[in-house]
Amino acid sequence: MPEIQMPKLSDTMTEGTLIAWKKKKGDQVSAGEVIAEIETDKATMEWESPEDGTLTEIYVQEGGKVNVGDRIAFIGVEGEEAPKEEEKEEKEEKPKAKEEEKKEEKPKKAEQLKEETPKTEEKDEKKAAPPKAEKGARPEKPAPKVEKTEEARVKASPVARRIAAELGVDLSTVKGTGPEGRVTETDVRAGAKSKPTTPAPKVPAAVKAGESARIQLSGMRRIIAQRLVESLGPVPHFYLDIDINAASLMEAREELKSAGEGADAAKITVNDFVLKAAVQAAVKVPRVNASFDGDAIVQYADIDLGIAVAIEDGLLTPVIRAAQNKSLREISELAKDLAHRARNKRLKPEEFQGSTFTVSNLGGMGIDSFSAVINPPQGFILAVGRITKVPVVDDCDQIIAGHRMSLTMSCDHRVIDGALGAEYLKELRHLLENPALLLV
Repeated sequence: MPEIQMPKLSDTMTEGTLIAWKKKKGDQVSAGEVIAEIETDKATMEWESPEDGTLTEIYVQEGGKVNVGDRIAFIGVEGEEAPKEEEKEEKEEKPKAKEEEKKEEKPKKAEQLKEETPKTEEKDEKKAAPPKAEKGARPEKPAPKVEKTEEARVKASPVARRIAAELGVDLSTVKGTGPEGRVTETDVRAGAKSKPTTPAPKVPAAVKAGESARIQLSGMRRIIAQRLVESLGPVPHFYLDIDINAASLMEAREELKSAGEGADAAKITVNDFVLKAAVQAAVKVPRVNASFDGDAIVQYADIDLGIAVAIEDGLLTPVIRAAQNKSLREISELAKDLAHRARNKRLKPEEFQGSTFTVSNLGGMGIDSFSAVINPPQGFILAVGRITKVPVVDDCDQIIAGHRMSLTMSCDHRVIDGALGAEYLKELRHLLENPALLLV
């Protein structure tokens, strides 16, 4: 069976951090069984075994960071051993050994030329020698000064030297177990474990009141920072705000509730209505379901709806694919399932990449209104505030208690003009103020 390598779990991932092993060396594993947690540039995800067998070898310890494609473990059949590192290292050393031999030949040839100097040069040397020098004696040449560090004299494979440099291990302090005492990668990693270092914390340490602290960015926070700069810098944002009459929406929600929907997980929420309306309005105004691509605007056939989900480390946007073909009930169930798995690190990479626009709802957290930042290359993002009870003037010019909800559309002006954004929000308002249309 092949060695297991660090998987590419997102389109922008170049390296990953092994947060935790769920299995230990020698355990039996099955294909599809969770064996590790890996932090990518976007999220911390559970990683499933691609093979059935025994976890024969673990090459990357918890907290270790390696490039995509580097080996992290070996899963073999019963009784199968992981390939020995020495065999690979010897293959790597052969071409380098030849190069070193060639380099050594050059100084040898130079020494031979000096030894075989013509006799004319020898006579000149005698003339220049001091009178007390014995006849035929040559001035002694100083031995070439060769500086060798303790580490340079250590026999170690190229791989071991590279790993030692990465882990900050002094090779001269490592006892080699390879042929003729050569230091192998296994020796270096064992030396790194015994080295007194302070491991990086898996989660930011709690900051005491009144104290300052420098908290290292996680992979997710780093990519969020990068994406926000990429968005607000190059993308020309503008914002459109509307307040809708949410009274009919609240009535529809209460009717569904009184009809007895069953378990809480199956209940259709106000946010589900908003998601369905956002999709349906994009069907009516398809030009907003687009992105800017250099010298063209790409208009998408499917509406792949991104849903902003807050998790412990930051934000994920799981995607409902081809949402225009989903009913209100289907969107509700998919949204709940994706959000649950996002918070429990069970999303697959393809489930949070490639949305065509995003809905971000902070109403449940008490936010009246806000402006969201576009997630490139999307053309817009819809920010949803909470429903508030306020005094309003009805059609009879009477002041009554009403329900209002704020919606803000952040637009990429290269894709969506003000008039196009206004057309989309007009359709969205119509659908949310007439929620029965969303049940069709």
